[in-house]
Amino acid sequence: MSRLLSLINIRLRRDLSACRGIARLPLRSISCTPRKQAEESDTSTVLGKRWKDTADTVIIGGGCVGVSLAYHLAKAGMKDVVLLEKSELTAGSTWHAAGLTTYYHPGINLKQVHYDSIKLYETLEAETGQAVGFHNPGSVRIASTAARVDEMKYQMTRTHWNVTEQYFIGPEKVHELFPLLNMDKVLAGLYTPGDGHIDPYSLTMALAAGARMYGAQIYNPAPVSGLKPTSDGKWDVETPHGTIRANRIVNSAGFWAREVGEMIGFKHPTIPVHHQYVVTATVPEVKALKKELAVIRDLEGSYYLRQERDGLLFGPYEKMEKMVLQDSWVTDGVPPGFGKELFESDLDRIMEHVEMAMEMVPVLKNADIINIVSGPITYTPDLLPMVGPHHGVRNYWTAIGFGYGVIHAGGIGKFLSHWIMNGEPPYDLIECDPNRYGKWTDVPFMCAKARESYGFNNVVGYPKEERFEGRPTSRMSGVYELLKGKGSMGFHAGWEQPHWFYKPGDDIGYKPSFRRTNWFGPVGRECKLVMEKVGVIDLTPFGKFTVKGKDSHKLLDRLFANTMPKVGHTNISHMLTPTGRVFAEVTITQLTPGEFLLITGSGSELHDLRWIETEAVNGGYDVDISNVTDDIGVLGIAGPNSREVLQKLTNEDMSDAGFKFLHCKSIQLAGLPVRAIRISYTGELGWELYIDQKNMAPVYQAIMEAGKDEGIDNFGTYAMASLRLEKGFRGWGAEMNCDTNPLEAGLDYFIKLNKPGDFIGKAALQEIKAKGLKRKLSYITVDTDDIDPEGNETIWCNGKVVGNTTSGAYSYTAQQSLAFAYLPVELSSVGQKVEVELLGRKYPAMVIQEPLVLTEPTRTRLQKKAKSKA
Repeated sequence: MSRLLSLINIRLRRDLSACRGIARLPLRSISCTPRKQAEESDTSTVLGKRWKDTADTVIIGGGCVGVSLAYHLAKAGMKDVVLLEKSELTAGSTWHAAGLTTYYHPGINLKQVHYDSIKLYETLEAETGQAVGFHNPGSVRIASTAARVDEMKYQMTRTHWNVTEQYFIGPEKVHELFPLLNMDKVLAGLYTPGDGHIDPYSLTMALAAGARMYGAQIYNPAPVSGLKPTSDGKWDVETPHGTIRANRIVNSAGFWAREVGEMIGFKHPTIPVHHQYVVTATVPEVKALKKELAVIRDLEGSYYLRQERDGLLFGPYEKMEKMVLQDSWVTDGVPPGFGKELFESDLDRIMEHVEMAMEMVPVLKNADIINIVSGPITYTPDLLPMVGPHHGVRNYWTAIGFGYGVIHAGGIGKFLSHWIMNGEPPYDLIECDPNRYGKWTDVPFMCAKARESYGFNNVVGYPKEERFEGRPTSRMSGVYELLKGKGSMGFHAGWEQPHWFYKPGDDIGYKPSFRRTNWFGPVGRECKLVMEKVGVIDLTPFGKFTVKGKDSHKLLDRLFANTMPKVGHTNISHMLTPTGRVFAEVTITQLTPGEFLLITGSGSELHDLRWIETEAVNGGYDVDISNVTDDIGVLGIAGPNSREVLQKLTNEDMSDAGFKFLHCKSIQLAGLPVRAIRISYTGELGWELYIDQKNMAPVYQAIMEAGKDEGIDNFGTYAMASLRLEKGFRGWGAEMNCDTNPLEAGLDYFIKLNKPGDFIGKAALQEIKAKGLKRKLSYITVDTDDIDPEGNETIWCNGKVVGNTTSGAYSYTAQQSLAFAYLPVELSSVGQKVEVELLGRKYPAMVIQEPLVLTEPTRTRLQKKAKSKA
């Protein structure tokens, strides 16, 4: 047995017991004495301050995230910023964090958050005079399997068009950056210069010093005992010291966030998990090094490891069956007085990872352990934080659910400060929108997903990833029971929705890959079905709202850049931000005079509803807005035979003359009431059928029975994505979002700059148009082999990065890989040749005229025109 293992069961538990509840972070050395001094210092400063009765913003929680927001708001010029901390700054998760900092993030938008954090930390000490203990030796993610090598190549193409430096490196460079590694299994590495670690306590204190320097007030101990909304949208924030009237409040209370939310009726899906890391004494081989070791992340071993003075610190992420949730805090609350305490360590849980770490870094075998820290960190179901204004109540914001608060703190503080000060986010971060969760996010789901997210922390991150714990939720469409065993399901805002369907002989199940995989053939079959016969798809996850009342038309005319449709008509409309960026894309139908049905994507349901309701309240509009998402099911039927199938089930005239494109009618289908809209996101002849959930199954069964002779069958969202792309349809969240304006996205047709109403973003858009565009959304073909673009890949031209894809797919109709991509205007002409980077290889691509395949309405119109000339 190694020295490390023999010492673990004796010394570690004894040493941890001596310091439990008062252990300090390793960067300040583990000691039992500083806590009392810090408490006395913090308490004395609070008692000497003048209490503020009013504030522009009250921030609840004094961890690194909350203090960063106070710093950024005050620095941006907000005069009345107050932060309330229930005990002392850093209490909760900040004080015991391992303090890792990295530019890397597998997503796209959060890369900017990480970048802003590190850039702040590099200069914060000079700005405030407070040391922050920032080390930036770089970091290396280690690949020891072929799948990991592919993952790193996949991540490289998602990084080249971003500002962060990142390199795919071979074993020799990996060993140079971390010479203590056993290189037997190392195939490659992903190297990020500038990564490292920081002392979370010192960071928070420096941010606090900066916040005070710019005029913010920090009170502690000042626990919040009550939150009461006022009729004018403000808040009375109650504490033992008095009440503060605030224009807005921000919940940044860490693992107390759920309790703060419950004060106003929310049950935020946040839960503490136990995270452990181990700290060694001096390791001679480490002490002998000339420069600090890079931080390593052994992805197969599922742990991080960094230098800690002349020793090492490593922290594992256990599998979900071994990790521990502090679920009692969800039901019973955090124990009174808990703040700088730790949990009992459990070495059995991490022993598998300890052994893998010793194999990868052999010097660990003879290292003495001086501490194990086992503390609470907060998780959400999908591991991403909840950042921004919350739907359902005015002027309540959240900055909660940070599993990695130290690296997020600086960037999120900057992001939220900009949003609060300017009325819109500085860039798209919808994956962190607090409104992505709803009533379906119950405690069993939250616990199951938190376990999964923690245990899957370092699994290979494939495109089109699905995770299955906690599913299905209470959100099930009326046809779910009929479809659940027939295909591969995807998860969309709590709903189960078919991605593709199985047939005898198919290789079934979820089999992710960076290349074409088992769904590629079946999806082609479904595209052929829709192009040649008729297919049915479950579209229930769409967000659905009704807006009616005296001012409904006036409100929507203010919110949307398009004109409002006439009664019985439908159009595509866009909500813009004040600076002219695309906040949402919505399908609008005027059902009866002054009554509108709004349809949006599943992932933006409450995101869009909050924006609409906020404008309605702030503008004093007399309207009634209802969210009917859960009440109404949606079936899409598309294909050249779709009209014949529906006509068998209704007396309504479904002909082209009787039921025109983008028209809406209430009809009887198989004797049941249905609202039908002639529209299809496949671009083929089709209808969307809006049905009460209770009637959805019988309507579906009637359609499938009626369509037997027409060759009817099911199709899923993968086929719809391919079909919409070959028709040139843009998608919100890909081709357009809060990072793009509608003119560069090619949405000019839907933007009515000459309409009388002064819609939000109009003035900004007029200015953008006058100045001219710098980039344009282009439509490109890509010559690939066994791989297709997904979106967010780097575009190259003459050896330089010139843009990025936004979405991609294979066109089964044209037998060609396709993508949308943002390119500089000078490179956006038809015929322009570029290259798309996929898994480390640059594939030839060319800008073409869109669309590759004409839509059914266009084909029909051209056929009629040709006949009239004949």
